Amino acid sequence: MASSTVDDTGLYATVRVQDPRLYEMLIAEVDRQSNCLEMIASENHVSRAVLEAVGSVLTNKYAEGYPSKRYYGGCTFVDQVEDLARERAKQLFGCDHVNVQPHSGSQANMAVYMAVLEPGDTILSLDLAHGGHLSHGLKANFSGRFYNVVHYGVSRQTETIDMDDIRRMAHEHKPKLLVTGASAYPRTIDFATFGQIAREVGAYHMADIAHIAGLIVAGLHPSPIPHADFVTTTTHKTLRGPRAGMIMCKAEHAKALDSRIFPGIQGGPLMHVIAGKAAAFGEALKPEFKVYQRRIVENAKTLADALIALGYRLVSGGTDNHLMLVDLRQVHPDITGKDAEGWLEQAGIIVNKNMIPFDERKPTLTSGLRIGTPAVTTRGLGPAEIKTVAGWIHEVISSHGHEQTAANVRSQVLEMCGRFPLPH
Repeated sequence: MASSTVDDTGLYATVRVQDPRLYEMLIAEVDRQSNCLEMIASENHVSRAVLEAVGSVLTNKYAEGYPSKRYYGGCTFVDQVEDLARERAKQLFGCDHVNVQPHSGSQANMAVYMAVLEPGDTILSLDLAHGGHLSHGLKANFSGRFYNVVHYGVSRQTETIDMDDIRRMAHEHKPKLLVTGASAYPRTIDFATFGQIAREVGAYHMADIAHIAGLIVAGLHPSPIPHADFVTTTTHKTLRGPRAGMIMCKAEHAKALDSRIFPGIQGGPLMHVIAGKAAAFGEALKPEFKVYQRRIVENAKTLADALIALGYRLVSGGTDNHLMLVDLRQVHPDITGKDAEGWLEQAGIIVNKNMIPFDERKPTLTSGLRIGTPAVTTRGLGPAEIKTVAGWIHEVISSHGHEQTAANVRSQVLEMCGRFPLPH
């Protein structure tokens, strides 16, 4: 049976009365999320507590500055909320200092760049086409426009990061900042060696852990905190909080970093979102969060193994974390990632097209898919269901978008969604 809508729960009841058109859009998105399997690696389903915090009265409050150092009156309680978020983040990650005000991961990265770089300084970072992020130096992004960015990539043979090559490039280009972390890299990142290389060439080291923050909290991926000057992250994805950013750093960089967030690139912080961060961090401190993260990884490995058994080639041969990159060419040489993404959406399985290393197709088409397990694991799917989903993915793609095939899989997806409803 299909997962039910929330019409009968009173959700958005005021919007329903005051703005029926907007209400229809909100309910349509609730239905979409309820009745689809979300397998985009960067997405998740937050708890009711996080939703309520982000929708709270704190949206009314301006609070430029920092706790006890605001430029507005009436900040007693928002100070407490921000302090709570900061204390919980420190406890989660074991960092010296944290700034919970960035509106996004990109703004978190911008603040770090502005704290230690001048325009034209050299950054060494992972190429977007090999799994990096646009804020790590894409030419069209602020990072590529303001700084001299040199990119490292993965080995053509192993499709993993070659630390010897990184060391060679670092000594050749002498970057002022070495950026680590990725948005589409399925293997463990050696932050310790990256930190050592940065010290060898006198560079700062920034680790962007936006995708793997939850795994790090659970001890399933090595932490960069001991090895990096700055650690940035989003607070959604595996951390399962609101869509926003955060920066951690060593104590000696705290003053410079905070001044680059405010007044450097932001005005008033989004206090309602910071409340959502506090709620999510509180959830992440509970023992069951580590269990959840272990299930994410277990589900990812199960999905990877199932797809390999169906003949698909995975970039680097598998996954160590929550995501995988599927090279479609081995099974379907004529099908693009764009094709597969669209067909799977018709069947209720949401993934995103993604370039694979050394891809010969354009970024708008791609030869691969990026698939992740955080959101479906939040719903409660386990290895048995994941194996079934792998079969559906293969069935839909192999049909070349056959409408009846997509409809048949869609009905089965709806039944599964009904058995594993959203947490809110």
